[in-house]
Amino acid sequence: MIDDLYSAKVLALAANMPRIGRLAAPQGSSEKVSKLCGSRVVVDVAVADGVVTDFAQDVKACALGQAAASILGQHVVGATVQEIESARDAFRAMLKTGGPPPEGRFADLKMLEPVKDYAPRHASTLLAFEATVEACRLAQAHTAGTTSRTSRAGAA
Repeated sequence: MIDDLYSAKVLALAANMPRIGRLAAPQGSSEKVSKLCGSRVVVDVAVADGVVTDFAQDVKACALGQAAASILGQHVVGATVQEIESARDAFRAMLKTGGPPPEGRFADLKMLEPVKDYAPRHASTLLAFEATVEACRLAQAHTAGTTSRTSRAGAA
């Protein structure tokens, strides 16, 4: 039912998204766009020793995408790149194949479990995590001496 999808918790998260905006000097940035609905997320990160030290996001998405970005923004600083990748993978599996929700610092993503029944919403709901993983990879490459820092790509 649609009320389960847009619960009061989901709407509260969407209305109170942390870490909005852009970083002045990101080590890595990524933009992801949902081809289906046009939702767009731009993420900037700074990473040191495999840990996110700073983060900002510019999110133009539905309430579901905003809620996921809000959960990400609350817990991303201090997370390892591997934690974020694992959360993204578990989140994707939860939505697409009915897998268990992510655990640890991103366990709040469980509240988005009803989205699994609405396949057209999957891409926009995953955007912030997809962009963050890519931005982190670019930041790590940048700190390793690679010159490419920004990626712009569509989401599947």
